Amino acid sequence: MSGRVLIAVTHLLGIGHLVRARHLAGALAQAGYEVVLASGGMPDGRAANGYRFVQLPPVRVVGTDFRNLLDEEAERATPQRLGAREAGLAALARELRPDIVITEHFPFGRRQLAGEFLALIEAARAARPQVVVLSSIRDVLVAPLRPERLAEAHRRLEDLFDGVLVHGDRALLPLEASWPVPAALAERLHYTGYLAAPAPVAEAPAASGGILVSGGGSAAALPLFRLALAAAELLPAQDWHLLVGHGVAEPDFAVLLRQAPANAIVERARPDFPALLRNCALSLSLAGYNTVLDLVQAGPRALVAPFDAGNETEQAIRAAALERAGLARLLRPEAGPGVLVAAIDEALAGGRPQRVPVDLDGAAGAVAAVRRLATKRR
Repeated sequence: MSGRVLIAVTHLLGIGHLVRARHLAGALAQAGYEVVLASGGMPDGRAANGYRFVQLPPVRVVGTDFRNLLDEEAERATPQRLGAREAGLAALARELRPDIVITEHFPFGRRQLAGEFLALIEAARAARPQVVVLSSIRDVLVAPLRPERLAEAHRRLEDLFDGVLVHGDRALLPLEASWPVPAALAERLHYTGYLAAPAPVAEAPAASGGILVSGGGSAAALPLFRLALAAAELLPAQDWHLLVGHGVAEPDFAVLLRQAPANAIVERARPDFPALLRNCALSLSLAGYNTVLDLVQAGPRALVAPFDAGNETEQAIRAAALERAGLARLLRPEAGPGVLVAAIDEALAGGRPQRVPVDLDGAAGAVAAVRRLATKRR
């Protein structure tokens, strides 16, 4: 074994944070580390592959109200539940005595859960004073609007963390595009490449061609699905295929089914999505981390409509980078059906995007960075 690793993640809206943490846990486990992944978001029903998975009492949010944490029944998370989460993470640290602790998104985000992350780090340091503490972040962050919160995040990084794993490609999208990077932070950044799942080798999909509409795992894509169905009525000769994530509630899914015109198939997300994406005439999607990786791997003509409700600037920044690289065309989220139809006609008239070198080997990059930082700490 190369050592013990404890990863802590809480996804609140979609499942992107958990998907990325699972990729990281799997990569480290395959490299010989003993890995425990502790998740504090809603269960995703997936099995752990080579690592131990621990489910904390889950919390979630509705919409973009990240201040109010809810439980499974959409009730306000009680102090008892939050205390149980904090105690559970600290107990894991005492039990495992990890060589490496990785906090996903914290301290750049998850400020409302700072107590449990800080308790985890404190317990890990008490159990093993030389523990390496790392933060794991995606390519794009949402910087706080209040300067004191930005200063708080930077202070915690300087005081508590040995490094930051940036799961992105600096040439495509540097962290500076979304977060101020002073010299002290720049020294701690380690770009790993994008944490993408290996491109699957799949049989031909059950359906191919047409316009494929997808929205990741959360309900944030509902406006996009409604827009797509309205545009489908204006393009009756074009086949449409909507893949709706399980984060969309059953009543909303039923409404989409009822509203679908004859030329549109509406169904739940499928495991052969990458194969469908490779064979579609055009992809219409949000611009979440994992969706964008699927687009880069499959290489279809693509329109991306970033989710930008509230202060969520992440997808807009990523979508703009894709457009600059020639990998997709940007569709403003407020676009109406007529604008979407015109954008589809223009996209279909062009060829598939040229292949642009993007570092998708984030698994190897993350393992190398973790080993390098652990060696430096020793």
